[in-house]
Amino acid sequence: MSETRAAIERAVQTHPGLHFRGLARRLEIAPGQVQYHVRRLRSTGDVVAESVYGRTHYYPPEYDEWERTALALLRRETAGDVVAHVLVEEPVRPGDAADALGIARSTLEWHLDRLVEHGLVEKRRGARGRVRLAVPQRDRTVELLRDADPSLGERMVDRFTRLVDGLLDGPRDR
Repeated sequence: MSETRAAIERAVQTHPGLHFRGLARRLEIAPGQVQYHVRRLRSTGDVVAESVYGRTHYYPPEYDEWERTALALLRRETAGDVVAHVLVEEPVRPGDAADALGIARSTLEWHLDRLVEHGLVEKRRGARGRVRLAVPQRDRTVELLRDADPSLGERMVDRFTRLVDGLLDGPRDR
């Protein structure tokens, strides 16, 4: 196995769920080289690729489909922050979560739609019919949250989104 291919395989093992551009940046390898070597690693079964919301992510073969999607979502800083907050504060109202995280309610709902769709977060109705957020698979989710280490680039995109949301949201009347 070539040195480059071995480096890519190590990076995928160390950072499961890393997306294509993140892999190229982390290893400082040209995208064409990454593409070639990833294709070879996939053909031997040493790396698994999965597309999640427009990004291709790479995983060691031992991760199942739910874990792969969960890691891809948790690598996005805001989604990871939402899940971490819900784990600590469970059960929590969506509005309280948005306020605690300093994000617009619309941003929270955008991430929640994906997190709920893939079973990372549940929306449960309380006795008064109010929605509360909870994490149904706590232990597995905590393990995956530890594995998900968003890169600086991903953090900057999420922070920019938060900044724009804050500017568009304007002052809140309470």
